[in-house]
Amino acid sequence: MKIDIITIFPEFFNPFLETSIIKRAIEQKIVSINAHQLRDYSKNKHKKVDDTPYGGGAGMLMTLQPLDDAITKLREKNSKVILLSPQGKKFTQKKAIKLAKESHIILICGHYEGIDARIENYIDEELSIGDYVLTGGEIPAMIVSDAVIRLVPGVIHEDSSEEDSLQNGWLKYPQYTKPNDYKGHLVPEVLLSGNHQEIMKWREEMRLKNTVLKRSDLLKNIKKSDVQAKKIEEIKSNSKKV
Repeated sequence: MKIDIITIFPEFFNPFLETSIIKRAIEQKIVSINAHQLRDYSKNKHKKVDDTPYGGGAGMLMTLQPLDDAITKLREKNSKVILLSPQGKKFTQKKAIKLAKESHIILICGHYEGIDARIENYIDEELSIGDYVLTGGEIPAMIVSDAVIRLVPGVIHEDSSEEDSLQNGWLKYPQYTKPNDYKGHLVPEVLLSGNHQEIMKWREEMRLKNTVLKRSDLLKNIKKSDVQAKKIEEIKSNSKKV
């Protein structure tokens, strides 16, 4: 997979590209990530990439010319061009899974008061990481890149990603490590039993319980079996009695 990031702060990504799983994926040539300085594409003699908005208003807008030229230079036959924006569709694990199948992604980091609205003619979609506004698209670009890269085959063990929270819509079951007794807080006995069938049964129940009690909003988008639906109603009923 190849990811190109268009930004006015390419240095922002240096620590990100030099750390942990991302660094290893790059070194193993599983992924290629490059941050490109937008100002390099500006035809303005001062390398400006912003201007005042028509109709007035506070702040400056990013101009089209540098972005158009950068996208044109970087775009390939199968490229997916994405603008990171609070107006975009919300980025989810489901979207990350889909993007992980792409061969080339171009991420555009906005700044200032936004981008000339005609950018919509040059992108494939807009994505938002949440309902809030940041100073720029660099952090969202890192979030999208991280979420997508870890799903690319060979980056991490497949079994690990398959059990992640939200991978299949559900939250993950609780996990514990040594010691089994920490200041009176005990690890559930079933996890110490060695009975793998009972452990799997417990994990499935706790996965449902975690989702119901912590993120019930996810349930409407999850396809549930009759057994799961019945168990969910039991969990909801028991939680009301507490």
